[in-house]
Amino acid sequence: MALLSFEKKYRVRGGTLLGGDLFDYWMGPFYVGFFGVTTAMFSSLGIALIFYGAALQGVWNPFLITINPPGVEYGLSLAPLKAGGLWQVITVCSLGAFISWALREVEICRKLGMGYHVPVAFGVAIFAYFALVVIRPVLLGAWAHAFPYGIFSHLDWVSTTGYEFGNFHYNPAHMIAITFFFTTTLALALHGSVILSASNPGHGEEMKTSSHEDTFFRDLIGYSIGPLGIHRLGLFLALSAAFFSVVCIVIAGPYWSQGWDQWWLPLWQLVDPGGAIPAPYAGPGM
Repeated sequence: MALLSFEKKYRVRGGTLLGGDLFDYWMGPFYVGFFGVTTAMFSSLGIALIFYGAALQGVWNPFLITINPPGVEYGLSLAPLKAGGLWQVITVCSLGAFISWALREVEICRKLGMGYHVPVAFGVAIFAYFALVVIRPVLLGAWAHAFPYGIFSHLDWVSTTGYEFGNFHYNPAHMIAITFFFTTTLALALHGSVILSASNPGHGEEMKTSSHEDTFFRDLIGYSIGPLGIHRLGLFLALSAAFFSVVCIVIAGPYWSQGWDQWWLPLWQLVDPGGAIPAPYAGPGM
């Protein structure tokens, strides 16, 4: 009953970006809206095309189904449906569905009088996908440089890309992105654990308040960022991890084509003139 009364309070008209009142309704607990309809349309078409591609290949093992981008010979042009055209259409459907979902989130935020933090955060994830399937292939001059849609084939693409640039973990943007990923998990693990510690007292004890949480971290590390601050920090860390992941893959190829250990060589020689990178850190062939 509490949930139903909550919905009655916030199921208000207006806040739509397109369509006005035409799509301003709910299906059960889900708000529809114009962009909910476009999300369903793009998603349905994309999924249907994936099944069509699987039928063409005669492969129904979900781990082995793959929709590959066009070959290098097609460059950035449109390819025949069975030679990569499916991948191109599915990519358009994916972007259409993702962007529609983000705009639907914007409409819900407008209805609830909230900030746009959720759609902005989701927009960073969309940007990461867009960078992989559009920005990097365009910079390299062929759709073939995008990743295929499949489980094993996608993992093979990731592995191949890493080997192609030699010691890919030496990519400076990769280092920054991984640092942000690890820091995100650390910060939110600390946050979640202190919340559970305070809100799950022992038998017969009173539940602790946020002041206890602040005091714990002040005593532990000398400073507490506060309940609102930790969420802002978590959002910043997570979005930074995604952003530098984009930088990591976009600079690999269009702007650097050698092994990433070579990128560090000038810096190493600046520290040790005439010296070479020590054997344990050397890339293939060094």
